[in-house]
Amino acid sequence: MFNSFGNIFRLTSFGESHGKGIGGIIDGFPAGIRIDLNFVQGELARRRPGQSSLTSSRDEEDKVEFLSGIFEGKSTGCPIGFMVWNADHHSADYDHLKEVYRPSHADYTYRAKYGIRDHRGGGRSSARETISRVVAGAVAKLALRQLGISITAYTSQVGPIRLEENYTAYNLNLVESNPVRCPDPQKAREMEELILQVKDEGDTIGGVITCVIKGCPIGLGQPVFGKLQSALASGMLSINAAKAFEYGDGFKGLKLKGSQQNDVFYNNAGRIETRTNHSGGIQGGISNGEDIFFRVAFKPVATVLMEQHTVNVDGIDTTLRARGRHDPCVLPRAVPIVEAMAAMTLLDFYLIDRTTQL
Repeated sequence: MFNSFGNIFRLTSFGESHGKGIGGIIDGFPAGIRIDLNFVQGELARRRPGQSSLTSSRDEEDKVEFLSGIFEGKSTGCPIGFMVWNADHHSADYDHLKEVYRPSHADYTYRAKYGIRDHRGGGRSSARETISRVVAGAVAKLALRQLGISITAYTSQVGPIRLEENYTAYNLNLVESNPVRCPDPQKAREMEELILQVKDEGDTIGGVITCVIKGCPIGLGQPVFGKLQSALASGMLSINAAKAFEYGDGFKGLKLKGSQQNDVFYNNAGRIETRTNHSGGIQGGISNGEDIFFRVAFKPVATVLMEQHTVNVDGIDTTLRARGRHDPCVLPRAVPIVEAMAAMTLLDFYLIDRTTQL
């Protein structure tokens, strides 16, 4: 039950970091959508490890294999099954963790809840599980593309280095021009230098990813418990290391008065629009046709390559020094994951909206 995401468009994922592979089943996807396999593989390439010096050196091809639900290049309306096989998992790197709890990981809570845990790379709690989200998100993007909806995420902050302006001030076409995935080339260089410095220290650092959705139709979202921003927040906060979500002006808007915060309506050649977009494209939990934008904060990766105090499974004080291949900063690889969760949420809500109207 809790390995599935969505209502009508629904992803059920399975697999562990050091198991045979990661897979998923997509249900509720419309029939007749052309599935661009190169696009899907390209999205996985944006998430895969080993793509730059800023990421884990784990060398995985992450090639997706579709098992069902596609015929002659188009979706059939039946469940779409897929697999991505693990190849470069060094499980022995985690043998020293069998009897100890890593600080700020899921080791203790998994053991306390289930009485057993997979110590190899975190098992099911590993960020490698997000492979299934990226595949499903890529498929969702292909459907949203036909509706004129685009989703672009980018790194807007690493540690203290942040973009000061609203997303409208940047050329989002530059996001993929650097390994940090930041649309400001100068800030990107500063962010990259900071990540490499932290990596050399054996430490990690966090930051913020901003996501912009353009072309969203008016009316997505339900009153009260089906608000669009609530679903987006749920999707984003299900991502490993995600700690906070805000949309529109968010906490920044607390500094404004109501008269400054309100988005005033006007008639633009027969179309009702707002002169500002402090609301972030969502009012009353329902999309209003303006750009939707939000931010997701990610904590520093919990695995640091330095000695830390902890306890073992018997509660006895001990120390550990992590080994293996880990990201010094999750942000560059989390960008496509944020986009994927946004795409799945929007397509799901679009399909829900179709069922509530005659």
